[in-house]
Amino acid sequence: MPPIDADRPLAVIELRQYTLRPGRRDDLIELFDGELVEPQEEEGMAVLGQFRDLDDPDRFVWLRGFPDMAARHDALAAFYGGPVWARHRDRANATMSDSDDVLLLRPLAHGTGFRPAPSTRPRPGAPTPERFVSATVWSFPPGRAAGIALVRDGLLPLLRSTGAEPVAAYATETAPNTFPRLPVRAGENAVVVLTSHPDEGAHRRHLSALRAHPVARDEVLPGIEREQASAPRALRLAPTGRSLIL
Repeated sequence: MPPIDADRPLAVIELRQYTLRPGRRDDLIELFDGELVEPQEEEGMAVLGQFRDLDDPDRFVWLRGFPDMAARHDALAAFYGGPVWARHRDRANATMSDSDDVLLLRPLAHGTGFRPAPSTRPRPGAPTPERFVSATVWSFPPGRAAGIALVRDGLLPLLRSTGAEPVAAYATETAPNTFPRLPVRAGENAVVVLTSHPDEGAHRRHLSALRAHPVARDEVLPGIEREQASAPRALRLAPTGRSLIL
C-alpha cells in the first residue's frame, strides 16, 4: 500500500477508546509510539492522535484516518496481516481488556476533518506536550438529523467566535464495516468535535464564554439538548509525545 498522501482528505476516521489492564497504559503508549505509528502509515492510513484519558488512568484514546472505506480495508488487512503486528501483537494485546469501543466517522462538513502532516511528528521519546484536547461526543436518535445540523451550523461558528477553533468535527460514517475483524459500534448517530487548548484552564474559560454567549445559551445549546438521545460525553485528553493532534 502507498503511504498516506497528506494532500488527500481523510474521508473515514476511527475514534478508538481502549480500556487497559490496570497500570498498563504507559506500556502501551511506549510500544505504540515507538513501534506502531510509522508501520501503520506505510500501509496507507494516518495516525492522527494518541491520548491519555485524564479521567481514567486505564484508558487510551486514539484516532486514525483513511482516504475511503476501500482504502481502509486494504490498509488494515495489510497491517494486521503483516510482520510488524505479528511481532508486537502479543505485547500490545497483553495491555488491553477491551478494544471494541470504536466510532466510525466522516468529516461533519467540508473542511472539518483534520489534515495530517506526518513530517512534523516528533521522534520517539519526545516529551509529553503541554496541551489539553477536548473531544465531545454527542449521540442523537438514529435517523434524526436536526441535532447534527445544530452542531454543524450553530455550534461550530460559535466555538470559533468565542475563541476555540475546532481541530476537527466528525459525524457517524454509516457505510458497513468493511473489516469486521475490528468491530465498530453499530447503529450510532454521533457527532464528535475536538478542540485544543494551551491547558485545561483555557478550556474552562472558553466553555464559560461559550455558555454566556446569548445565541449559544438561548438557542443552540438548548436545541442540541432537546435533540440528543443521551447526555454528551466529554473526553478530557492529554496528547502523547508523538500525537499530531495537539
